[in-house]
Amino acid sequence: THYSVCPRDKDARWEGVTMERFADEADVVIVGGGPAGLSAAIRLKQLANQHDKELRVCVVEKASQIGAHILSGACLEPSALIELIPDWKERGAPLNTPVTEDKFGILTKKYRIPVPILPGLPMNNHGNYIVRLGHLVRWLGEQAEELGVELYPGYAASEVLFHEDGSVKGIATNDVGISKDGSPKDVFERGMELHAKVTVFGEGCHGHLAKQLYKRFKLRENCEPQTYAIGLKEVGLDYQNPYLSPFREFQRWKHHPSVASTLKGGSRISYGARALNEGGFQSVPKLTFPGGVLIGCSPGFMNVPKIKGTHTAMKSGMLAAECIFQTITDENFESRTAGIHVPKYEESLKNSWVWKELYSVRNIRPSFHSYFGLYGGMIYTGIFYWILRGKEPWTLKHIGEDSNQLKPAKDCTPIEYPKPDGKLSFDLLSSVALSGTNHEHDQPPHLTLMDDSVPVAKNLAVYDGPEQHFCPAGVYEYVPLESGDGMRLQINAQNCVHCKTCDIKDPSQNINWVVPEGGGGPAYNGM
Repeated sequence: THYSVCPRDKDARWEGVTMERFADEADVVIVGGGPAGLSAAIRLKQLANQHDKELRVCVVEKASQIGAHILSGACLEPSALIELIPDWKERGAPLNTPVTEDKFGILTKKYRIPVPILPGLPMNNHGNYIVRLGHLVRWLGEQAEELGVELYPGYAASEVLFHEDGSVKGIATNDVGISKDGSPKDVFERGMELHAKVTVFGEGCHGHLAKQLYKRFKLRENCEPQTYAIGLKEVGLDYQNPYLSPFREFQRWKHHPSVASTLKGGSRISYGARALNEGGFQSVPKLTFPGGVLIGCSPGFMNVPKIKGTHTAMKSGMLAAECIFQTITDENFESRTAGIHVPKYEESLKNSWVWKELYSVRNIRPSFHSYFGLYGGMIYTGIFYWILRGKEPWTLKHIGEDSNQLKPAKDCTPIEYPKPDGKLSFDLLSSVALSGTNHEHDQPPHLTLMDDSVPVAKNLAVYDGPEQHFCPAGVYEYVPLESGDGMRLQINAQNCVHCKTCDIKDPSQNINWVVPEGGGGPAYNGM
């Protein structure tokens, strides 16, 4: 019923409905109020104030509050923050817990084999901080507002707008007041348009708009497919067994003796999940196009062996801001397109420590797919990273898109997971309840299907319906038809925590995640 699948111009229920949108102008519009987007906004206003220039910078964020959709591990490397706001301590940034000790190990069924973390290895966390990233992002939002950035939480950017010459013109926020069946309600309101000289896309991992831009501007022509993990624990989404449930693997992991001793006696206070990019250097797309740029986890700058991407995301936003400011304030600059192209940003990033860092660890992630698997990857890391610091004269390739990795269910063994005990491990629905997730019930499902017949005919028939296993929020379930003859896929869109796993891992690539009404989704408090 979503209008992205069923166009309104072919739906009689929409005849006579006014579709005109209000439009507003800014110098720079930033999509996404995360670490990258807010760093870009802050840097732009810092430069504008420093050079006494008038610059209107707007940030649109789909969460109801800045930081409410942020989920991270988050052991923060503060390098980019120090560059952006040198007096962050005096300003009260919520970095209160410095890392004092690292432990790294391989877990067998009952035991833990300690692995030494040698100085110089990417897993070494000396100088880093344990943070609740949502709180840090909220603080960054406060710093941005102090500088004059306009923040618009609760507004979901649903559409990229284009000039007649094909360059990006800006974005439109989504319409509200649409019934679940796709018809307009009495309170229907059209979204608004935000036009800009440059639009910065910092939507986070697997962004809804970035996917469209990849295709329109062929931004992924010269890079490898992105690979992902889901952030419950680091369970890579390139797994092969369709019966595997990341959520239940996470629950089982908590019962390992070396983990349980830490959690025993604790209380579960919140829950969340999010996909993250693991492709690294090989999977970074083209970053600029007429009228816009990609920053942060949208293109994917995570350092996989460090399991850190916040510092690189922030730095990418800062570099983009510097290049955008230089371009749009240059009185001698003449743009060839209506939307300004800023190719300097990609050049600047490739000359920065971000690119050097990603290049040095480029082979660690794909080395785990060698013949020797986990242990081969660890040996490779020890030899080629610790000794050569990533200077080997070759670059390994990834195995392909995560959606292509599942084996047919007939070739795999079903996994029997232990029942949750309610102390260390828990059931899925009570966990989702702790995420604060909420959506307006009477709206078209934002988890759209390109073809309604595919889930049963292919996913269920061949892969035992993997979406009912890989979703960490219980959104997808196969239920009997009312006639009792066969099954159908039921989508509980109100449960969605916006992790994007379904859009990534669906073996048919039939699920297309689009934004729901602004303000919907999880309400994380410092996750």
